Amino acid sequence: MDLSGARARALRLTGPLLALACCAALLSGCDGPASPRAADASASKGAAPAKDPGTGQAAAVPMAAGDLQSAYQRVIRNVLPSVVQIQSGNALGSGIVYDDKGHIVTNAHVVGDQKTFKVTIANNEGTLTARLVSSYPQQDLAVVKLDRAPAGLRAASLGDSAKVEVGQIVLAMGSPLGLSSSVTQGIVSATGRTVSEGQSGGGTGATIAGMVQTSAAINPGNSGGALVNLDGQVIGIPTLAATDPDLGGSAAAGIGFAIPASMVRTIAGQIVKYGRVVDSGRAALGITGRTVVDSGYRPVGVAVVDVRAGGAADAAGLRPGDIITKVGDTDITTITSLSEALASDRPGQHTTVTYTRDGQSKTVGVKLGEQ
Repeated sequence: MDLSGARARALRLTGPLLALACCAALLSGCDGPASPRAADASASKGAAPAKDPGTGQAAAVPMAAGDLQSAYQRVIRNVLPSVVQIQSGNALGSGIVYDDKGHIVTNAHVVGDQKTFKVTIANNEGTLTARLVSSYPQQDLAVVKLDRAPAGLRAASLGDSAKVEVGQIVLAMGSPLGLSSSVTQGIVSATGRTVSEGQSGGGTGATIAGMVQTSAAINPGNSGGALVNLDGQVIGIPTLAATDPDLGGSAAAGIGFAIPASMVRTIAGQIVKYGRVVDSGRAALGITGRTVVDSGYRPVGVAVVDVRAGGAADAAGLRPGDIITKVGDTDITTITSLSEALASDRPGQHTTVTYTRDGQSKTVGVKLGEQ
């Protein structure tokens, strides 16, 4: 199935979220010591430990706030120089330095249809110019390259997506609302999310599997930046903020999504090496389709509009006019649900497709092709 890219504008929510039922949860904050430094000072002077009023025993000492603060500051010092601001036309976004040759990874919706960009590096007031190497809207990733890489350009360290765990503390770095070198904090809320990006407002319409969900604030301009663990590794690229339909499409607080580092490494690595993506690793049926609705305007399947010669659907005998209603055990009602059903599959994988033709339901085995 072909997915087309579209230009994203700068100061907008980083891509509307479609076909995802979101339940917003309120997270209460924890108050720490009023003054960590004062607490440290008291300890250094040999102050007696506090007693538990119930037992009279010395109270358990929580992890020092100063330790966590130091960890935050260390990560920020090490990683922020690898996070850049990208001006694409009148739009602003973020990016991360991929190597010392000047390659920068960002979102496809940040670069839009532009070919040249202005780049600002943290701790450097000068503006650098960059040119598009290639954009891959199907995964909402792109690579640009600085015309002249400054001395000492520091590449970000990409982490191992397989080691990302729910509850890990993470920092989101980028240029929200044009405020360069900004940092927010949160945790990994979930892993392995399959998320579809809307096409309105400049989104690419991509369906992306394996995304990292985070409570760290993701605002307009954070797109293409860095989601970083406390080891200073980039575990994802912030890309989407969820919207709540019950709030008129406003941002759902504390629900953001980042493209996992493994996917970034795969796609960016191919673009840097070959100038384009040569192996997407994404399964496809090889059709162009559209959502079909019933008499009550409820979506009921995907009509096959065109079948690519030699593709998976062609080999399985699907043809224009067929209406796909299921892939494997997953019901298909819309183009988005079809994309999501295929997102976690691999080229060459075998599955079944259920469809209706002339009012009759049929099921056929399919060997998936590559997007």
